[in-house]
Amino acid sequence: MRAGYLLTLAIKSAWNRRGTLSLVAFSIALSAALLLGVERARTQVRESFVQTISGVDLIVGARGGDIQLMLYAAFHLGSATNNMDWQSAKAIAARSDVAWTIPVSLGDSHKGYPVVATNADFFERYRFRGDRRVTFAAGKPFSDLFDVVIGAESAKRLKYKIGDQIVLSHGESQTKLAEHGDKPFRIAGVLAPTGTTLDRSLYISLEAMEALHIDWQGGAPIQGFKVSPEQARKFNLEPKSITALLVGLKKRAGVFALQRDIGAWKSEPLIGVMPGVAMDKIWRMSSALENALLLVSVMVTIAGLAGLIAAILAGLNERRRELAVLRSAGARPLDIIALLSFEALLLTIVGIICGGVALAAIIAIFSPILADSYGIALYLSAPSARELTLIGAIAIAGFCAGLIPAIKAYRVSLSDGLSSAS
Repeated sequence: MRAGYLLTLAIKSAWNRRGTLSLVAFSIALSAALLLGVERARTQVRESFVQTISGVDLIVGARGGDIQLMLYAAFHLGSATNNMDWQSAKAIAARSDVAWTIPVSLGDSHKGYPVVATNADFFERYRFRGDRRVTFAAGKPFSDLFDVVIGAESAKRLKYKIGDQIVLSHGESQTKLAEHGDKPFRIAGVLAPTGTTLDRSLYISLEAMEALHIDWQGGAPIQGFKVSPEQARKFNLEPKSITALLVGLKKRAGVFALQRDIGAWKSEPLIGVMPGVAMDKIWRMSSALENALLLVSVMVTIAGLAGLIAAILAGLNERRRELAVLRSAGARPLDIIALLSFEALLLTIVGIICGGVALAAIIAIFSPILADSYGIALYLSAPSARELTLIGAIAIAGFCAGLIPAIKAYRVSLSDGLSSAS
């Protein structure tokens, strides 16, 4: 029998048993959606982290853990143990091989969102997702000492708009005692959504960070000493230290030389971290969790294919006369094997397609919620090479799973099939 005829016959046979087989296809669809979903989440979460900070060749900070510095300076996670001296930052920026620098100072927050002190270079030089620039959905960069620029997610969830006044808090504490209530800020700009950590942060000038802490010492207000916002403007507000310095080089080939020079910095102990290298370490640390999720998905897929085998095997007794008629009509044993294998492959393909459609619908519906609530950016895109490999592996596994009942059918003799039907 020709393959085309067998395929048509397999489709018609499966359609006649569509009630039972639809449950099998549904099981495979769930398995495929889970497996592909884990792979999509893994790759796109990685991309989201990596593309949060594009074009930065080196992150410089006080000597300590490179991963800790990376997480704190780029993603505002964790806390810095020490700051680096402002004079060191200016010396690095003045080097002939350095194209630009972005100073970053952290430590304060607002209702759970981190406050980042930087300068105007941040809005000009910072890049994410390749070569995308920071843009504004409304307003403009900070110009006054007590201006603040707020990320898209922060503005949306806190229902802020241009001109609103807000109060920042010292550290991560949300108590009244930790608030800088005497120095409120005015929202000057709202950043356009980026799908990165920029959306969850607030930005002020380095001078504003200094003004906030003029009358603070050791993490608490100085008793009996109060500086009003007007008085703060008269102080020398040049920062004494910063958390980290983001560095872009004129030639990326010089990154190792700069990293070596920073490691041997004489005035203070510093460390230079290459973002790509630090991210590789982070992924290696999280690889065990990724592999565990992938293993669970594979086991669920195997369970779905086991259901496929069970459904076809359970229907063999009902189809013994059908198979016997096919044999009497000239079907070879290999044709019977091909017929049942094609049925299994068709069910697997239908399950994969339904699973892919379900996954796309889930991403379309829940990606805005994930982005707003957890800062996780998932988006619809064409299947990656690895996803296509997984799809192919599921299809091949489905075809191979069909061989098990097909071989059993092959062993059913023509006379056995006819006698059982008489």
